Amino acid sequence: MPRASSKPSVPPAAAVPDENGSAVTDKNSSIESIANDIATAIVEKRLPPGTWLREEALGRVYSVSRTKVRAALLMLSKDKLIEMIPDKGAFVSQPSVEEAREVFAVRRILESEVVRLFIACAKARDYQALEQHIKFERTALRQTTTMGTVREKLLGDFHVALAEATGNRTLAELVRELVARSSLIAMLYHSSNDPHCSSDEHAEFLRLCRKGDVEAAVKSMTEHLERIEASLELGTEKPDRQLDLVKALLA
Repeated sequence: MPRASSKPSVPPAAAVPDENGSAVTDKNSSIESIANDIATAIVEKRLPPGTWLREEALGRVYSVSRTKVRAALLMLSKDKLIEMIPDKGAFVSQPSVEEAREVFAVRRILESEVVRLFIACAKARDYQALEQHIKFERTALRQTTTMGTVREKLLGDFHVALAEATGNRTLAELVRELVARSSLIAMLYHSSNDPHCSSDEHAEFLRLCRKGDVEAAVKSMTEHLERIEASLELGTEKPDRQLDLVKALLA
């Protein structure tokens, strides 16, 4: 999956008009950077489920051809973040209730193995990095000016960082994809997850890992994911939203 980042790293360039006549920076973006930028906007909830990703609007945002835009959208469709519908276009995915349950079921299986691998191979620096991540979470939670999407992304990033610490890149990519899809699911099904609770659970989980208590740590992670799934109002999908793609992507 394309790696979501806060903003794409691209050089400044000339401006081109958007669909409302406003100036939009020409990013001269690569296919991968376009895919990364859109993936980030989805994870950060700037592009909610059901959003129509209009090729002409995306072409203006990134000042590239529609062929290049289609290639970026195809990358995202392979990761299930968007859906390509023949004769209609590309849309941010709207996971069904069944898919939502499947994603969390797979996460519980996969992340249980992540926990076992992490405890088996983690070094002191890995624990320190994750403890620092939890500090970032708590700082973000204390700051009222921090956007909710940033807080939630930090919470999801903890799971990705844990998988990356195992040294298994394929496993980390799978976890990254599932965390991104979970973010979509949370948007669509009105998640009532308490971020403070999630951060506390991360800290307790890491304490169990430090003790080397594998089964207790696996149980902690499983229950954490079960609670997040239980916070979803499955069956209460939000209606599709029409929005200004240019404003959403440049926010």
